[in-house]
Amino acid sequence: MTDPTPQAPRGREGTDHDQWLRDEPSALGRVFAPVAGYGVTLSSIFKPTVTELYPFEKPVLMPRYHGRHQLNRYDDGLEKCVGCELCAWACPADAIYVEAASNTPEAQYSPGERYGRVYQINYLRCIFCGMCIEACPTRALTMTHEIDELVGPNRTGLIYEKQDLLAPVPDGALAAPHPMVEGTEDADYYRGAITGPTQGQVDWVRAHRPDDPTLATARPVPAPRKEAVHS
Repeated sequence: MTDPTPQAPRGREGTDHDQWLRDEPSALGRVFAPVAGYGVTLSSIFKPTVTELYPFEKPVLMPRYHGRHQLNRYDDGLEKCVGCELCAWACPADAIYVEAASNTPEAQYSPGERYGRVYQINYLRCIFCGMCIEACPTRALTMTHEIDELVGPNRTGLIYEKQDLLAPVPDGALAAPHPMVEGTEDADYYRGAITGPTQGQVDWVRAHRPDDPTLATARPVPAPRKEAVHS
């Protein structure tokens, strides 16, 4: 008949488990133990108070601070977003809605076949985790250092539309839509071979949108050589 009384497990030979036990506090330590938790508070009481004067003085932000989102453009003005919806799939809060449309010769908004026709971010849901910008294959979506109060007159005002998120047209560039740089493919844009609008793009915008305000500030650059583009 076996003994039902459980036995304490035997420790491994040569192992001193008592070395991990804390020493018994001294008599003085036992006296001050109840107030030991106030040590941090007492050490901070006499430090000078630093008051943030936002919004009159901009705070110093960390280099990787996650602020408001931004939809970026290429140097010739075309949009980087291709409407792939990977950011919406990656968002754990389901705060992003993207609806893509096809580019046409008369309305080329981004390099390639598609662009983001509808782009919404619901800041009532957004948790600013940054997973959306990690999922973006073209670096179209980034998070800026801008501190917006992100307030509105109602709940609808916190749903940012594409026009609220789209970056300004770069200096010397043309507002979309307009054709891609002649002789290039969408992969050339992704590799950074495009440095600005060409004279052909300027002429196209002048013929189709003569009142476009970006025509006055456009600075055409030579089209990249085919050897450099496709190397």
